[in-house]
Amino acid sequence: MKIYRLKTTQKLPISVSEAWDFLSDPKNLKTITPDYMGFKILTEVEPKMYPGQIIQYIVTPLLGIPAKWVTEITHVQEGKYFVDEQRFGPYALWHHKHFIQPIAGGVEMIDIVDYKIPFGWLGQLMHPILVGPKLKEIFTYREQALESIFGKYIAL
Repeated sequence: MKIYRLKTTQKLPISVSEAWDFLSDPKNLKTITPDYMGFKILTEVEPKMYPGQIIQYIVTPLLGIPAKWVTEITHVQEGKYFVDEQRFGPYALWHHKHFIQPIAGGVEMIDIVDYKIPFGWLGQLMHPILVGPKLKEIFTYREQALESIFGKYIAL
C-alpha cells in the first residue's frame, strides 16, 4: 500500500484573520479550483467550517469524468488549522491538513495532503504519469489564485 504526500507552502501579505476567514469558508473552494475541475458544492454549507461538517461536491479531476466527492472536516482550531478527510470519492485515502501561521508581513500557509490512489499497482503506475502531476497542477493554480486575490508576499 503506497501512500503519497504533497506538501505546499505559500506566503501571503494578509493577516491571520483574513486568511482564516477566506480559507475556512467552504464556498471559497470554487474560487481557488481550476474551472476545468467542474467543482460544485452539492450541499448547503455554513460560512465557517466546524468539526463534523460533511461537504458533498462534484469534481472532474481526470479525463473529464465527473466524480462525487464527500469530505468531512475532522479538526478545526480557529485561526490555526483545519483538516478535511475524504469519506467517499476518487481517492482510496485523502487526508488534507491546512495550517496558517503569522510571519513578518503576512501569513504562511502550509498544506499537507496524504493520499492513496485506488486500483492497486495500476493506480501506482498512473501516479507519476497522471495523478501526481495533476494534483501539483491544481495546487499551483490555487497558489496563483490566492496571489491574484490577496497579492504576492514580499519578504521584508
